[in-house]
Amino acid sequence: MNLFAILALTFAGGVVAIGMLARIGGTALTRRTQRIAHEVEQSLADAFVFVGRQRVIAWTLFAMLLLPCCAFALSGSAIVAVATIPVAFAVPRRYLAWIRVKRLHTLERQLPDALLMMAGALRAGASFPIALESTVEETSAPISQELELLMREIRLGIDLDIAMRNIEARIRVPDLLMVTAAVTITREVGGNLAEALESVAKTLQQKLQMEGKIRALTSQGRMQGVVMTCLPLFLMIVLRFMEPVAMAPLFTEPVGWCTLAVIAVMEFLGYQSISRITNIDV
Repeated sequence: MNLFAILALTFAGGVVAIGMLARIGGTALTRRTQRIAHEVEQSLADAFVFVGRQRVIAWTLFAMLLLPCCAFALSGSAIVAVATIPVAFAVPRRYLAWIRVKRLHTLERQLPDALLMMAGALRAGASFPIALESTVEETSAPISQELELLMREIRLGIDLDIAMRNIEARIRVPDLLMVTAAVTITREVGGNLAEALESVAKTLQQKLQMEGKIRALTSQGRMQGVVMTCLPLFLMIVLRFMEPVAMAPLFTEPVGWCTLAVIAVMEFLGYQSISRITNIDV
């Protein structure tokens, strides 16, 4: 009777402990998902992409369900499927980083033309706010969005120096520092703002041309990095369907899991090494 009571108490304690761990894990998962959703929502709003937090959470949960299911369907191993859950957490941030980088690259390409438009308006006798307004009307997003926000801040009475610092904080582009310096120095010391903007625009155009040449020369290396990274994974999937018996230990045995971990680390290190070699900053 005493032994039965001890076993019952042990079983009840185990059930309570499992319930508490599941509750704590669910609460931690919910908090982390909400924190990631808030960061993604805020960053997308800064990039003029307005998405609700509920939609971001839905995308994150969808990725958390889709990736493990695909990994389990391809590998047949629950361990591999569980290992893909951290990747699902990184998907929203990686997507956000891709959107921001793409937007910044577009801004860098549009900035010289916008400066030349503004310089032309200033040479025609327009004031800086009028030249800014005409540039906003003639350009397209995303540069028009940032300049329009700058124009609204100036109309609200914010000092030009503070407004320029605000746009620097929003756009983490080194080229914009040259524009801010040209406007600030011309305003404080005096001089021809149109000539200063034209000089900055020509410098940025030459920089973009040099970066284009570098990208063209390093395109083969970058493609080799992608091919060399994806080729082992592609062969693994093909062999999984062609020789399922021979490939089964790779996904069902501890030695196979260690091998997959080593492969993942080496693939990551190899891709990062090739990316650093081909990424030349001007």
